[in-house]
Amino acid sequence: MTEHTFDLVVLGGGSGGYAAALRAAELGKSVAIVEKDKVGGTCLHRGCIPTKALLHAAEVADTARDAATIGIRATLDGIDPDGVRAYREGIVAKKFKGLEGLIKARGITVVAGEGVLESGPAVRVGDDLYRGTDVVLATGSYSRSLPGLEIGGRILTSEHALELQEIPDSVLILGGGVIGVEFASVWKSFGVDVTIIEALDHLVPNEDISLSKAMERAYRKRGIATSLGVRYASAEQTDSDVTVTLEDGKTFTADYLLVAVGRGPATAGLGYEEAGVHLDRGFVVTDERLRTAVAHVWAVGDIVPGLQLAHRGFQQGIFVAEEIAGLSPVLVPDLQIPKVTYSRPELASVGVTEAQATAEFGADGIVAYEYNLAGNGKSEILGTSGIVKVIRKKEGAVIGVHLAGDRVGELITEGQLAVGWEAHPEDIAPFLHAHPTQSEALGEAFLALAGKPLHAL
Repeated sequence: MTEHTFDLVVLGGGSGGYAAALRAAELGKSVAIVEKDKVGGTCLHRGCIPTKALLHAAEVADTARDAATIGIRATLDGIDPDGVRAYREGIVAKKFKGLEGLIKARGITVVAGEGVLESGPAVRVGDDLYRGTDVVLATGSYSRSLPGLEIGGRILTSEHALELQEIPDSVLILGGGVIGVEFASVWKSFGVDVTIIEALDHLVPNEDISLSKAMERAYRKRGIATSLGVRYASAEQTDSDVTVTLEDGKTFTADYLLVAVGRGPATAGLGYEEAGVHLDRGFVVTDERLRTAVAHVWAVGDIVPGLQLAHRGFQQGIFVAEEIAGLSPVLVPDLQIPKVTYSRPELASVGVTEAQATAEFGADGIVAYEYNLAGNGKSEILGTSGIVKVIRKKEGAVIGVHLAGDRVGELITEGQLAVGWEAHPEDIAPFLHAHPTQSEALGEAFLALAGKPLHAL
């Protein structure tokens, strides 16, 4: 057995793990990352980046298909799966190479292999032991399924869907959350017959109800079918198709079934509990500073209860590195972390929903305002519809921002600043936005809540 000693050992090289490693190295620490696959994790290789590349390809397909509506003579001859795959893989490869270079430049040691946490704290990889003054757990998440629903064949997870060698004729999607509606958007743009099956009453049920309804209207218009409010019962596949049966007896049949019912924490079999780390339904239990029950062992990213977002992992990784260095950083709460669904239309939100605000402050304690993108010149040029919804405490700060429409994900940072800085609409209103931009729609909402609407009644 060989022992190696570092200031920080990071178990997992995904978003949270490599962010912790990069920041710690920047602060002068010796750092090792233990990663069984490739640094960058799910986000870079099987999640955020490749799926958004697919969504851009889908956007281009729609643009070509609809070009005649704006006077451009173009046709869509079809989708080349091999060409789309090459484009997607090229983007991932370039980002991966850049990340590897960054890690090397910071002097970080990357250990290839599956690590197991041991007391000390330390991480064992085969016969080698990597002992750290501190250890950060950042092992990420995996695609969940449902009891009795076996993945394989024509029943896919999102990772399998990325690797499909064909454009199917029809697909069922079990789950109407972020992953489900994004794949539905891609496949519909590629000409696939898509049906989303969601047990709850609305698509993207964690979003404000206004965004859910905007998404449902848009998907009906696009021809994406939905089944809402009835739970899944069973699925059977043959060599040529999959049939899903719901609890009410209704059945749906398609070429493939995508299971998109969320992601679980990847913590099993990694020695966490044996080393004294507490788990709750697989998630690592931490205090408010991301410390586990074991001294000098921290946890970040998808294994910590809360939003499973790459940028939350980045923030937590940076936070832990700075906390270890004694810098007393500020941890951004989940309510102030922006969420984006990169479908067509996009959804973006930060802060509380109207229902949450009403529950906390009462119906008379808040003011919610919606501005329709039909009044926004740039949105009209782009051919998108949707809404901007802003919620404030009555005569108080902005506490929620919710957007629906193509490209609105690019606007949510302003919403994050408004919510995070507890800004009042009256404070923001004088800062008018460039014209014509989609950002004006958010500005119009702030103006209206400040009592001086410009392009609204």
